[in-house]
Amino acid sequence: GAGAWSRKDVEDILFLGVMGVVIGGRIGYCLFYKPGYYLAHPLEIFAVWQGGMSFHGGLLGVIVSQLWFARSRHKQFWQVMDFVAPCVPPGLAAGRVGNFINGELWGRLADPGLPWGMVFPQSGSMQPRHPSQVYQFLLEGLLLFVLMWLYGRRQHKQAQVSAVFLIGYGVLRFVAEFFREPDNFLGLLALGMSMGQWLCVPMVLAGIGLWLWADRRNVA
Repeated sequence: GAGAWSRKDVEDILFLGVMGVVIGGRIGYCLFYKPGYYLAHPLEIFAVWQGGMSFHGGLLGVIVSQLWFARSRHKQFWQVMDFVAPCVPPGLAAGRVGNFINGELWGRLADPGLPWGMVFPQSGSMQPRHPSQVYQFLLEGLLLFVLMWLYGRRQHKQAQVSAVFLIGYGVLRFVAEFFREPDNFLGLLALGMSMGQWLCVPMVLAGIGLWLWADRRNVA
């Protein structure tokens, strides 16, 4: 349980987690979304003020940083990840509120009759759009946090909280992406799916695999 964590442990987990999100998120954006551009302009990888972060890259960064923490402190990796996973949705929720306030990462064009359709002037059109940042706040932030809290309270095996996060985030982000405007330089990819959706597929599969693997182990 959390009682096994000293204050120093928690501080280091948070610090490394933030570093993992920032560095992994940036590298992930460059690799997943604009590899050709950043190969041609490698120094612009460091121009973080120009924007461009990938959640899926940030997740990989967190995994690497916590793997290092677990090794250096002789903790079990999945014990660390199960501790970190429920902290992620509130952070995602805050990020989506920030997106909404900044009027960025807006949704796709909405039916003019949609009562909560909103105009985002930065999108270059004055037609109402889905406030997809709010959808993501409700799904990946609020709903995912509640699901993880409920799951964490019941009997489960080590690594299954992490698995539920991977499955839950992957499914909810996949749904939200139907309402989010895809990146204009990418558009929709194969099968009419966005890059965000394609990145969710391996995430959900990994979550299912992890849950089944954890279920077969005898580590509570």
